[in-house]
Amino acid sequence: MSSKSVAETVASLMPRAQAELAELVAFRSVADFGQFPRAESEAAARWITDALAAEGFQDVAVLDTPDGTQSVYGYLPGPAGARTVLLYAHYDVQPPLDEAAWTSPPFELTERDGRWYARGAADCKGGVIMHLLALRALKANGGVPVHVKFIAEGSEEQGTGGLERYAEAHPELLAADTIVIGDAGNFRVGLPTVTATLRGMTMLRVGVSTLEGNLHSGQFGGAAPDALAALIRVLDSLRDKDGSTTVDGLTSDAHWDGLQYDEEQFRSDARVLDGVDLIGSGTVADRIWARPAVTVLGIDCPPVVGATPSVQAHARALVSLRVPPGTDAAEATKLLRAHLEAHTPWNARVEVEQVGQGQPFSADTTSPAYAAMADAMAVAYPGEEMQYAGQGGSIPLCNTLAALYPRAEILLIGLSEPEAQIHAVDESVSPEELERLSVTEALFLRNYAAN
Repeated sequence: MSSKSVAETVASLMPRAQAELAELVAFRSVADFGQFPRAESEAAARWITDALAAEGFQDVAVLDTPDGTQSVYGYLPGPAGARTVLLYAHYDVQPPLDEAAWTSPPFELTERDGRWYARGAADCKGGVIMHLLALRALKANGGVPVHVKFIAEGSEEQGTGGLERYAEAHPELLAADTIVIGDAGNFRVGLPTVTATLRGMTMLRVGVSTLEGNLHSGQFGGAAPDALAALIRVLDSLRDKDGSTTVDGLTSDAHWDGLQYDEEQFRSDARVLDGVDLIGSGTVADRIWARPAVTVLGIDCPPVVGATPSVQAHARALVSLRVPPGTDAAEATKLLRAHLEAHTPWNARVEVEQVGQGQPFSADTTSPAYAAMADAMAVAYPGEEMQYAGQGGSIPLCNTLAALYPRAEILLIGLSEPEAQIHAVDESVSPEELERLSVTEALFLRNYAAN
């Protein structure tokens, strides 16, 4: 099996990949069933189940996980005595936000300016297609040289931990020699990258109450404690003057020693408005890969349109904290909770509820699988060498797998490069990256089997 023949096979399969991705992104599989019907997620799971069965996977099953969602599992046997590789992706997606703001419908794959646009195109339904392409290329060129386990998660974006708890209860199911997580991305288009670290996360819902009910701001304002003002004080306490995250007791001065992120490139990737400062201190890589970062995800308070002149009795917010490697997410949760309670002014009543949590992750990049991946990327991306980067996002399952299978090598690759604008309006995937990373994965599996 030559590298050229693998690349040619993947190239010939790209029209099919586009058609399949269009089918898969059409499912509105947001695993928040208060917003989107459960049937949409279940239909996406059935699509993947059928796709695995069509590829010859055995033991294909829809797993009902403890958080009320479904993950899809399948096993493809390889040659006797071969190693086992687990391929991971997730099929649940973020909500589309303002659907009217999308240039094209969020659940309709649309080709524009050399990219394919849709919610989940890169994160991470494209990852499902990437795995299928790699396996098809190997089957067309001598066969798949390893045993393959395939797992497609149904609630990764929600952080509710269903698959983690299922794996802990069934530890033999996902056991593998190497695990390829297809939910990361290249540092930029055309630069092959493995993600060496992930920040963990915790989410807390904080509610503040001060009055039995709203009051007329003219009659009572100035003495009556305003719950919304109190909440604003609390949220403001989470950042220093330069925007650095400040949670009492949480270290925020670590440094990133690997690949650096040029500040002007970051401004462009993040679409920062002209004249607006970046926040925080240290290098960009320090800030997004090695340090904690707090984000206020939402606030419940009266909208401007229709607001009345009232002192607010209640207000609440959803707060996310990204937790860097080296910090325990459970300890960070305790510190954040204590900070929110301590910084609530005027003896206002405060309630803090934990919504989700996931541990940070660091990979062992000295393991043999990384050498096999480096060789594969050098072929799929001629003239480029594999780079190591961090990722500010979280994939809680990584730590669960690392704990369950401490001898397994874990690699993170994927399609979520900066231009993909994952989690935002007009998410997209580069078909060239899908093609090259599918070739990469196929060659990696061949290299790994030969080691």
